[in-house]
Amino acid sequence: MVQGDKYCIDVLRQSEAVIGALNKMNQLILKNHLDTCVTEAIKGKDEKEKKKKIRELLEIFKNSNR
Repeated sequence: MVQGDKYCIDVLRQSEAVIGALNKMNQLILKNHLDTCVTEAIKGKDEKEKKKKIRELLEIFKNSNR
């Protein structure tokens, strides 16, 4: 769109739509991860795995606030 010299506001609207769709997808992936991998690790007996999952989540949230 930019190379096609489209109106700037139209380009921004398309960009925001893509960002919104990616954010929604990330929410779904995170929910699935929490419902499966993280839940299994928390219920399990492997303390290293529990800590690993918690570190991963903390890293995701830290990076999402940049």
